[in-house]
Amino acid sequence: MKNFIVIAVLLFTSGFQVLAQEDKVNDNAIPSSVVKPSRDFLMMQFGYTNWVNKPDTVSTAKFAYTYNVYLCYDFPIKKSKFSFAAGLGLSTTSVYLKDQTLSVTDTGALGFSARFLPDSMTTDYKRYKFNTAYLQAPFELRFFSNTSNRNKGFKAAIGVQVGTLLGGHTKGLLSVNGTNVKEKQNTKRYLSPWNFAGTARVGWGNFAIFGSYNITNVFKDNAGPTLTPLTLGICVTGL
Repeated sequence: MKNFIVIAVLLFTSGFQVLAQEDKVNDNAIPSSVVKPSRDFLMMQFGYTNWVNKPDTVSTAKFAYTYNVYLCYDFPIKKSKFSFAAGLGLSTTSVYLKDQTLSVTDTGALGFSARFLPDSMTTDYKRYKFNTAYLQAPFELRFFSNTSNRNKGFKAAIGVQVGTLLGGHTKGLLSVNGTNVKEKQNTKRYLSPWNFAGTARVGWGNFAIFGSYNITNVFKDNAGPTLTPLTLGICVTGL
């Protein structure tokens, strides 16, 4: 038992001496207080969305939002403060219409494009929204000022997002004999099957402000009005 204690003490002392030598300050040493740096594997974004250049025939409510969640892998660029990241995730958008509905089930002569109709021509809805969901792949060039710990310090990124359509639907809330009823209509018929957007974000630590501007429109060419999504919001990164 005594021999075991002596050996343990010797090992502990030797290990402490090695750590002490490694912690000596030099030009290339990392401070002992540094924790394992974040690689920003997870990105969660919540933002306000608006359709840019929408015609007068399209009337939207003030509230419209986008929620995105991505898992990314970060590739540091040598020993610089830059890295490249690629990932995969889900992007969803909900836009509320004002006194309007969206017709996506027309057939025959009217069945070649989506149409925004006055609410009075269909049903008097309490609330009516249009949702889209895309499987999205973000690609970013990232900059981080704190090379020791990315959970702290200034960070910025620019990039692009490439997405493929998962689905879209309209959902209306109306009252029938005093009871709230929800009507939902799924559609992919007129929607752009691909989504391309430019992105940028700046922040400090795990929080940032982000923006994205779509290169593609909501609808296919000649399948609906020209609507280009623009989104601004907050982003939380980590892991």
